[in-house]
Amino acid sequence: MADVNRGNRPLSPHLTIYRLPITAITSILVRITGNALLISAALVVWWLLAAATSESYFDLANAVITSFLGDLVMLLSLLGLWYHTLGGIRHLIWDQIIALENVPAEKMSWAMLIGSVVLTALTVVLV
Repeated sequence: MADVNRGNRPLSPHLTIYRLPITAITSILVRITGNALLISAALVVWWLLAAATSESYFDLANAVITSFLGDLVMLLSLLGLWYHTLGGIRHLIWDQIIALENVPAEKMSWAMLIGSVVLTALTVVLV
């Protein structure tokens, strides 16, 4: 075996010098929002089960969901739902072998980020 000095070589690419591309960040965020939506769905199921159980238990669940923290969780869940939907649409487009080059893929990533915020705001205003 060759006499190689393995102790002085840098790690490459190291996290301190490597910047993730926007497409990788948005892909990771799609996975995170998918898991976060499971938690918010569990809260909605809890609310529905409380409605079917008793009036006092429903009052407790409704107070939690309609509190400031509950409203914030539901608003972020709405943002995550729109973001996850746009991520799914992006992957459907990619499945057709469209916009896989760097520039169009980056534009679609930015469109996902901006579009999810705009669609969330429109949903809150209109509903």
